[in-house]
Amino acid sequence: MADPTNPAAPARPGSVSISSYLLYLYAALGLIGVVVQLSVLGTTSDVYREAYEGTTAEGGEVFVTVTTVIVAVVGLLFAVAFVVLAVLNNRAKNASRIVTWVLGGISLCCSGVGLASTAFTNSMDFGSTDSDVPSPSEIQSRLEDALPSWYMPTSITLTVLALLALLAALILLALPPSNEFFRKPAPAWEPPVPGSAYPAYPPPATPPTASPAPGAPPATGSTPPPPAEPPNEQPGPQSPPPGQ
Repeated sequence: MADPTNPAAPARPGSVSISSYLLYLYAALGLIGVVVQLSVLGTTSDVYREAYEGTTAEGGEVFVTVTTVIVAVVGLLFAVAFVVLAVLNNRAKNASRIVTWVLGGISLCCSGVGLASTAFTNSMDFGSTDSDVPSPSEIQSRLEDALPSWYMPTSITLTVLALLALLAALILLALPPSNEFFRKPAPAWEPPVPGSAYPAYPPPATPPTASPAPGAPPATGSTPPPPAEPPNEQPGPQSPPPGQ
């Protein structure tokens, strides 16, 4: 499909169109994940406050809450950025494709590390340096008991689907048809039209001749004007001689 805003642009291949749809899907899944995360923010804060109450880490729930809000805001910004990048990719903007790869790589790393850390925390029991502070595995267990039963499966499913959609979108942008679409087209050579290789120049303009001033002698080499003819006088009736 050609870009209606630029009729000269090449037709958009299916790999670029599907990549943009996957970026839209990734942004939608990210927005849903942010809503789900913020919906249990109060419960999460209560669990951390009860876990840290009376310990040296008392008040640490504030840091957890602020961190959760910051992560949610960053997720919203990334979702909006990928929507804009998808629109620009459909218009064959190579710079937007490069930015998509950069932001996509960062998102893949952050989401993958988050999933790995969650699974690692659930499977391992870390001892805390402070005896009165609960271990991460104990706090995770309290969170699972306090949060709704649908929260963890929904959160993990959204994250996995978003990762797969983003990974597929980045791969599609690197396929040969996509490279051809984003390559800047070379200017086409147009042969000259016969007879119009050189422009036709207008004939030189004749400078105007200055009129001589009254009473001035004629200029040398110029033809004197013809003498003026006497006025044509009609003879009137003659008067008779005196004495007649």
